[in-house]
Amino acid sequence: MRFGVYRILPHFPSHLDLHLLLSPLISLSSPSFSSSLSIHSYPYHSTSSFLTHQKFHSGGKISPILRPQTIGYNKEQRPYATMDLGEETSEFKRELYPDIEPHISGQFNVSDLHSIYWEESGNPDGHPVVFLHGGPGGGTAPSNRRFFDPEFYRIILFDQRGAGRSIPHACLEDNTTWELIKDIEKLREYLGIPEWQVFGGSWGSTLALAYSQSYPEKVTGLVLRGIFLLRKKELDWFYEGGAAAIFPDAWEPFRDFIPENERDCFITAYSKRLNSEDIKTQYAAARIWTTWEMMTAHLLPNEENIKKGNDDKFSLAFARIENHYFLNKGFFPSDSFLLDNIQKIRHIPTVIVQGRYDVCCPMMSAWDLHKAWPEAELKVVPDAGHSANETGIAAELVAANEKLKAHLKTGSTLK
Repeated sequence: MRFGVYRILPHFPSHLDLHLLLSPLISLSSPSFSSSLSIHSYPYHSTSSFLTHQKFHSGGKISPILRPQTIGYNKEQRPYATMDLGEETSEFKRELYPDIEPHISGQFNVSDLHSIYWEESGNPDGHPVVFLHGGPGGGTAPSNRRFFDPEFYRIILFDQRGAGRSIPHACLEDNTTWELIKDIEKLREYLGIPEWQVFGGSWGSTLALAYSQSYPEKVTGLVLRGIFLLRKKELDWFYEGGAAAIFPDAWEPFRDFIPENERDCFITAYSKRLNSEDIKTQYAAARIWTTWEMMTAHLLPNEENIKKGNDDKFSLAFARIENHYFLNKGFFPSDSFLLDNIQKIRHIPTVIVQGRYDVCCPMMSAWDLHKAWPEAELKVVPDAGHSANETGIAAELVAANEKLKAHLKTGSTLK
């Protein structure tokens, strides 16, 4: 019998008081396939190393591409092995990779209404990995590329409907989990990728689970961070007063923006304002909604992150799309939908990274996922909150990708 391993890094006594405070509280609770592209030089390879160049037909289809053999992923090696978690990820690289630029980027029409921004960086002949951003509505950032070895991975980033550089901006029409899952598949097919590794944090972990459960045969591995299963108790914890016990100072502006007679459900109350016909009302609600989350996303306050709440373009998409998904319970048919369908992905090599003091997505969700899926490795970072940019979490995410990289290169069972 195979047993999963739950591993916690050494706990720091300086966080004991917060641990004691947080633990009991946590227990409370057919589209047009046109595309415009910008093509740049490939990093990590000299110009002479490429045998042929990319060609793009009118209508945006990508022609077959001849690429040189590179070290790294062998497409004949397709391991679908259950993870044996005896090996410490501390043996793998843990430092973020240097900044890189995409060599291809473009807009991809996934429907008559929505066009999503996408980009590719790293090794164009490497093992594909797709990055699923959080929010929903958060969009991607250049720093997201740094979790992956650019000589091994073909790194695909895209902004989900209405987010980041996708258009229409902050649009809620035809914007559901199931439409996003279709978009991921359309993008995979458009790029000519037979299968890929999936990486997602926060809402990205939700979408990664939902996508992999819908298309398990297309997923070679999963790295999940800050687990969010979009259950009622998780939404109640963060938006109905639970997390206020940890951040009362940040909670009060969020609470006080809503009149007392509408405070029985803050998600509903904010929905009314985020969808107001008055754009000034939308912006005001979006700034407060976004600031609440940005103030709670790190173990220690991060001023640069908090400033995102004052960016009207970012906060409008972030708040409107998040609220839309949460009001509709993620468009899932049941509260425990993702946990109920773990059997479909149990065979996929997976690493889960969770900050011990994550207030946005409390550890109870990662723990519930771990209990339902012991074959996946759970890494708990003892001195971190929610953000992927916190030092300990970033290190574990890099190590997780390195571990899956080693698995792909050797084709052997992870140990």
